Amino acid sequence: MMTGFVIWMAGSVVMVAFGIYAFFSKRAAPFGFWANAEVFEVNDVRAYNRAVGKLWCVFGSVFALLGLPLLGEQNSPYVILSILGCMVEAIVAMVVYVTVIEKKYRAR
Repeated sequence: MMTGFVIWMAGSVVMVAFGIYAFFSKRAAPFGFWANAEVFEVNDVRAYNRAVGKLWCVFGSVFALLGLPLLGEQNSPYVILSILGCMVEAIVAMVVYVTVIEKKYRAR
């Protein structure tokens, strides 16, 4: 089970690294949920990138916490918390992006 946890943490580190990259990016980039998505016109690129970067960092941190059940014994029933938690986390992140970040930074 330790191998699974290490892989899970590597994924978490990648998400946080993507958040840090987005935080310091000079041009607007989409959050990454939608393939081939056009970036909408952003009214404040720096603030938008900071918001997206924070969202990715929080997403990666929560993802790391959801991986803790993988440290338990093999075939532990608590692994279902990791699976369901990731599904809920992804949905919450998409909702936050669309209802808060996109609404706030879309140029009118």
